[in-house]
This record gives sequence, structure tokens and C-alpha cells, in this order.
Amino acid sequence: MNADSKPGTSRSSAPEPLMSASEGRKISVTDHRIDSRDLFINTREITISHGADVYRLRLTAQNKLILTK
Repeated sequence: MNADSKPGTSRSSAPEPLMSASEGRKISVTDHRIDSRDLFINTREITISHGADVYRLRLTAQNKLILTK
């Protein structure tokens, strides 16, 4: 373990698969980054639960992202 490492953390850039509760899809996370193409498969809008709140993340016709509460 080097001086920059903390116990229980990994500096590996290997993708970490995540599971979507609704579809069982695997989404790769590399260096805390998710490719938006993995989120918007067959849809232009997803919902994100954050605590008691629900947000909508939409992909526009101009290929921009809009997050609304």
C-alpha cells in the first residue's frame, strides 16, 4: 500500500459493474465516470432517486442533458 492509498479503497481503473434494479442491466463505472450512452439505451429519459426526491434526466434532440426535480 502506498502513501496515497487508504485502507479499503482501490486505485484500480477497472470498470465496476452496477445493476439497474428495473432492468438488470450492467453499467460500467471507470474512475467514477459513467458513459451516458449506457444510461440512455432505448430511452431518452431516466429517473434518479436521491433520498426522498426523484429527478428526471433527459437527453434532448440537441444531445444535451437536462436534470429536473
